[in-house]
This record gives sequence, structure tokens and C-alpha cells, in this order.
Amino acid sequence: MKAAQGVRLLLVDDEPHILQFLELGLINEGFEVQTAADGAEALAATADFRPHVVILDVMMPGMDGFEVCRSLRAEEAEVAIIMLTAKDEVDDRVTGLSLGADDYMVKPFSFDELLARIQARLRNQFPGLLGEVRCGPFRIDGRRKEIRHKEEVLELSPTEYELLQYLVINHGLVLSKPMILDKVWGYDFGGEENIVEVYIRSLREKLGDKEHRIIRTLRGAGYRVDLL
Repeated sequence: MKAAQGVRLLLVDDEPHILQFLELGLINEGFEVQTAADGAEALAATADFRPHVVILDVMMPGMDGFEVCRSLRAEEAEVAIIMLTAKDEVDDRVTGLSLGADDYMVKPFSFDELLARIQARLRNQFPGLLGEVRCGPFRIDGRRKEIRHKEEVLELSPTEYELLQYLVINHGLVLSKPMILDKVWGYDFGGEENIVEVYIRSLREKLGDKEHRIIRTLRGAGYRVDLL
């Protein structure tokens, strides 16, 4: 898979057979893969290997996955974290996500599902690594900062590009104005929420979306892109 070339993954699990299975599968997909058998080894590997994504088991002896996640976020490591657990418990998921994990999977899981979640995290956090991302009629080129809709290049300002990319990559999900402001304008944005409406209106004009069938408004909730 050429799109995976140059993408570094760190696998952290104390079960050797799981590490071997995932390592072989992900290398076959084109990823650069390094493994760690415990929390301390994972933190050392993160500093040296600088992975884009960490696949992190929760239940490990000594430093567990929660502690590793907390340490990575305290160091402000620019990395996506997908946590793995044998427990299907809400408290574990809440704990992991509150510590800064980006996603959560319960063992046993399918390799295809893990691969899909890795790609979703890369699209969200490192879109430039994947080169061109296709989502229905949209093609997002993270390197050229260019978006095509039905093969036509959209003339977008930098902010319009960031906003449309965020909406399209998260197609099917309802994104609130605060979520959009935080992601596109930054958490320290001091302006009014109505700025989102202004930019949404502009995007609709450029997409020819007069009936709001592509970028839908859900009153009181936010916006959702439907791939038509």
C-alpha cells in the first residue's frame, strides 16, 4: 500500500504473538513498524523512533497503557494513540480517552478494522502523509493543499481549505461549532462562533450546494457532510 510508505507505527503489547501478528501484517501494508513489550520500552522507542501512530495495549505489567498515554500527552508528543484492551468496559474507555487517547479497540479485533482506524487517525492528524485522500466525490491533496470536487479544483482560502478538509474527512459525523472552531481556528480563537456560518456559506457557494445537501445543518447540533 504505497500510501503507507513513510508512516511510522509503534506497537506496544506484552503478548509476543500479538506483536508478531500485527507487525507482519502492518509491514506488509507498507508501514514502518517498531515494537515494544512494556511501557518503559514504549516511551524510549517513542523518543527515538518518533512514530505517527502508537497502538497501545492497556493491560501490561509495571507501567500500564494508561500511564504510557499520560506520559506521551504530558510530553506533548505529536502522535495518534489507539488503545487496546481485553475489557469491554465503559470506565476503561472513558479513562483512556480522558488521558488523551484518540481511539479505542477491544480485543479480539479484526486486522482490517485496526487498519481502517489507523488510516482514519492519519487522515485526521497527518493528512499530508497519505498524499491524496479520496472521500466520495472529494479528493484531498494534503501536500498541495488542494481539494477537488467531482474532479474540479476548488478555489479555497487557507481557512476554507482547513474547514472543508475537516468536514469531509469526518463525513457522516455531526461536528458542532465549538469542535470546528477548536480544530480549524484554534482553541485560543477569541472571535464569535458565527464565523463558522460565514465560512460554511462560502463553501456551499463554491460547491454549488444551494439546497444544503452536501453540507447539512442540524439545528442545535452542528454540521455534517454527506458524500453525494
